Amino acid sequence: MTITNIELEHILNTKLNSSAINDYAPNGLQVEGKKEIKKIITGVTASLPLIEKAIEKNADAILVHHGYFWKSENPCIRGMKGKRIKQLLVNEINLFGYHLPLDIHPELGNNAQLAKHLGVINLQGLEENQNSIPMCGELETPISAEELKQKLEKTLQRTVILCDEFTSSPQKLIKEIGICSGGGQGYIDLAFEKGCDAFISGEISEQTTHSAREQGIYYFACGHHATERDGVKALGEWLAQQYGLDVEFIDIDNPA
Repeated sequence: MTITNIELEHILNTKLNSSAINDYAPNGLQVEGKKEIKKIITGVTASLPLIEKAIEKNADAILVHHGYFWKSENPCIRGMKGKRIKQLLVNEINLFGYHLPLDIHPELGNNAQLAKHLGVINLQGLEENQNSIPMCGELETPISAEELKQKLEKTLQRTVILCDEFTSSPQKLIKEIGICSGGGQGYIDLAFEKGCDAFISGEISEQTTHSAREQGIYYFACGHHATERDGVKALGEWLAQQYGLDVEFIDIDNPA
């Protein structure tokens, strides 16, 4: 199956409703390559190793969650950025990037995929708008923090940091869960305000520990990269199933 780069961008923009989401980087076709696309590589970040893998596999396009041209970054194409973009241009590889649209999509998004793996149901936004970044849902059967930690580690294949040393609340079973993939630890206070028993994200900050301890909400730091693998992987699988495209996910490991 062959598709043009503009047709693919239209399909992705429509599926992810990207035009309705205010983001920190442009969503869509970020670097233009050859017009016809036969082979697509998906991955979390458009790093040089991912680009080199795409070249090795004769890919025509790369589809990632973390692309280029972030707000406030230096616009000059030199150094690391220059090397990456040069390899894309020399090899005529299209680069598609989708950031927040791939975090919050109700079916294929990072949050939705993690919720699915954990058996979280009734997923909805934590914020009071239709494009809420953090989400929340519930488990049909409440479980302990240690049980959820083990489930997360098995699902994500990495060690999870659990904050459960409460200074004001007794330990309790978990039913209501807040989720925000990547660097969403700042939403822990909102999760508590909305009645969540636990909050799951990728990263942890110094103040996150105090919020968890003093408010009596479990916090699970599961890794930025680990919590954002499944969205782009699911999107690629959807493209393959719906349009018969040759799509391959490549995971460039990142301990962060």
